[in-house]
Amino acid sequence: MQRYILTGAPGAGKTSILRILAEHGYSVVAEAATDVISAEQARGVTEPWQDPEFIDKIIELQRSRQLDQSGDGQHRGGLRGSSPSGQHSAGLIEFYDRSPVCTLALARYAGYEPSTALSAELDRIIEQGIYRRQVFFIRPIGFIEPTAARRISYQDSLRFEQIHEAEYTRLGFELIDIGPGTPQARAALIGAEVWQVSSAEQSLGTE
Repeated sequence: MQRYILTGAPGAGKTSILRILAEHGYSVVAEAATDVISAEQARGVTEPWQDPEFIDKIIELQRSRQLDQSGDGQHRGGLRGSSPSGQHSAGLIEFYDRSPVCTLALARYAGYEPSTALSAELDRIIEQGIYRRQVFFIRPIGFIEPTAARRISYQDSLRFEQIHEAEYTRLGFELIDIGPGTPQARAALIGAEVWQVSSAEQSLGTE
């Protein structure tokens, strides 16, 4: 299973890119933090990020979604990744909207010490190589659109981005920059990069 992470500053356009990748047949796993915020706000908690347990709720949902995708050997809710030419790749490809490393960055940003659950999940994904080391870093588009779950200023989002970049780099991931552009163009860049990596690895495997 080839699991690629998309990360970056809030409002940089990840969701739009992932929607297009899903339309092209790739399996996409949604961001956990946004769903945790929405669920808590539906319960009447207006600012769930003020609760230290918020981080562990995100980690629990991220872990369960990743395990649900492949824990029983089945590929749930997604299709095989396809190349730009429309041919299926040799392996299954999944795109993840953020990862536990992003949750670590969120904890740093919020001033929380990494919890036991967060530390354990980070150890698991790194030791088991759950995600590809190549991470697509979606760069800001110059502004941010506030939502109920996104109440961060553009300047603060840039600081948040820097924390993400520092944590991913510190943990040994390779960041592939995806600069500003239309969602279609950015999705095409990602699809081409994945197909190139997959083709190169297949070639090495047959030598």
